[in-house]
Amino acid sequence: MSTKPTTTDLEWTELDQRAVDTARVLAADAVQKVGNGHPGTAMSLAPAAYTLFQKVMRHDPADADWVGRDRFVLSAGHSSLTLYIQLYLAGFGLELDDLKSFRTWGSKTPGHPEYGHTTGVETTTGPLGQGVANAVGMAMAARYERGLFDPEAPAGESPFDHFIYCIAGDGCLQEGISAEASSLAGHQKLGNLVLLWDDNHISIEGDTETAVSEDTVKRYEAYGWHVQRVAPKPDGDLDPNAIYDAIQEAKKVTDRPSFIAMRSIIAWPAPNAQNTEAAHGSALGDDEVAATKRVLGFDPEKTFEVADEVIAHTRKALERGRSARAVWEKSFQQWRDNNPERAAEYDRIAAGELPKGWQDALPVFEPGKGVATRAASGKVLQALGAVIPELWGGSADLAGSNNTTIDKTSSFLPAGNPLPEANPYGRTIHFGIREHAMAAETNGIALHGNTRIYAGTFLVFSDYMRNAVRLSALMHLPVTYVWTHDSIGLGEDGPTHQPVEHLASLRAIPGLNVVRPADANETAIAWREILGRWTKEFGKGAPHGLALTRQGVPTYEPNEDAARGGYVMFEAEGGEPEVVLIATGSEVHVAVEARERLQADGVPTRVVSMPSVEWFEEQDQGYRDSVLPPSVKARVAVEAGIGLTWHKYVGDAGRIVSLEHFGASADGKVLFQEYGFTADNVAAVARESIAAARR
Repeated sequence: MSTKPTTTDLEWTELDQRAVDTARVLAADAVQKVGNGHPGTAMSLAPAAYTLFQKVMRHDPADADWVGRDRFVLSAGHSSLTLYIQLYLAGFGLELDDLKSFRTWGSKTPGHPEYGHTTGVETTTGPLGQGVANAVGMAMAARYERGLFDPEAPAGESPFDHFIYCIAGDGCLQEGISAEASSLAGHQKLGNLVLLWDDNHISIEGDTETAVSEDTVKRYEAYGWHVQRVAPKPDGDLDPNAIYDAIQEAKKVTDRPSFIAMRSIIAWPAPNAQNTEAAHGSALGDDEVAATKRVLGFDPEKTFEVADEVIAHTRKALERGRSARAVWEKSFQQWRDNNPERAAEYDRIAAGELPKGWQDALPVFEPGKGVATRAASGKVLQALGAVIPELWGGSADLAGSNNTTIDKTSSFLPAGNPLPEANPYGRTIHFGIREHAMAAETNGIALHGNTRIYAGTFLVFSDYMRNAVRLSALMHLPVTYVWTHDSIGLGEDGPTHQPVEHLASLRAIPGLNVVRPADANETAIAWREILGRWTKEFGKGAPHGLALTRQGVPTYEPNEDAARGGYVMFEAEGGEPEVVLIATGSEVHVAVEARERLQADGVPTRVVSMPSVEWFEEQDQGYRDSVLPPSVKARVAVEAGIGLTWHKYVGDAGRIVSLEHFGASADGKVLFQEYGFTADNVAAVARESIAAARR
């Protein structure tokens, strides 16, 4: 383990120190004004955050989305003022009034940083540890992006080389997600990732001795990280010189991610609040804020005090940003001149466009043949991989089951990995058995830009991923989750692996589109629609979850209306429909067989396949009524999961064939028979609905 270097080339003036102290009093004032928040960490972290934003990172506050920038992730999102104040000081667009309106309605400074809401915020953080995994994903994406556009360049000499910086707290590193992500980062040797740990020994319940006694630095050494510990100044304050030197040392280590442990005192230098749990999540109080200002040489009678010379000094970040951008653009233009074909590819990908004619690569499956939708998805991915180089992804150690291997000859693994398919710029990601981190890493990959990402596991294990999936939806990120083994149809693995409540639970997440195709051709159409919906514009993108079968299901003629979420797969014969059967996934063929029985008895029956409720709800009322006519009150929804989704579609006279309990360990066909997912039972339930509609 490295310790603090003894020399530094950091230029640190009295104005720099005054700016740091200004950040501290602004944090105290902002929380005091609104009456709630987290002042302590923002106060103690001010030297580290200021050093990053003013002395280390390559960024342009005038263009926060500059592709050549370094990225910053505040995993300790509760300390949002740590970030907001630096964005204000550097000139990213926040002003003093924004800090004054902290955590209030309509402000640009919400309680936790929100991507797309505040310029300069790279990701939405708050749930602890998510940001660590986001940063790992960003570092992975940066390497893959380099492989797309400039793989031969020596290390550090490509315009696509940049660093990902992350600040995490004790809580972040206690969450299991950070352990998963940090383990993968070490395995991947992500030398472009620098994680700074705010080691302040305080959590909400007090000293971290209440819950933690491990040696965190040694843990990161064991993960394969380059680790350093920087000591504070004698008075307990963070030492910007030591932090700067440690970061410079970290940047030299290109074959490992870097971990910098910073021992801090929360709420430093508040005379009475420092090193207390109260300073973590409560306003300091007027007296303590005033006392802190006296310690730092500020007027205790003034609030939000920023000297003109301080803001003039910190806004020089705009000049430095322009200069750094000009240097980078010269390098970027040289790359463009030397690589015209790659430059054209870059322009296409950066614009969010897919290659011309990419849809022609999509397979069309022969009707009648039984194909598992997971297998169909695998064939689609392999076909698209050949024509969409920015599409990549993998699985949480279930690639053979999820069919998520886009290229068997190319694995995203670092130089030196012994596997023959290892390639630092490989197509197939091996996330390992780390579902929670996998989802958050894919968020980071999507946030980084210039690639398209998917990730797979069993549908039942979406529970492990849920918090990160929720953030995918909150940030409108175009991540695709491939969830296979989507029902009791998976069979003998039993109730621990058989999803029951998952489809309805995932549909409850606002902004997540769940897609459960009925057959191989619907699966291909679903992938086409998902990729076609990808957008770079915040607020218009959406994550998608594909729920796919383990077992084979009959293949039907492709119908383009599948992309509308719901459509008439088979029309009623012999008159207007008396009953409509609505089904998804592997239950569609059961509904089709039930229709045959009903039609044979003279009951005109329509079958509606509804692969995506969310897509269907996007359609205009006229289309929805054409699929589900309001005049037809007899309706049956069929899905091998809880029926929560379907009450709004079947109405008072309708019926739902669902599964309101856990499954069992047996062959999938046996379970479908035992639990009523049969043509005979669906037909019988349809007759009940017809009778109810006539009452």
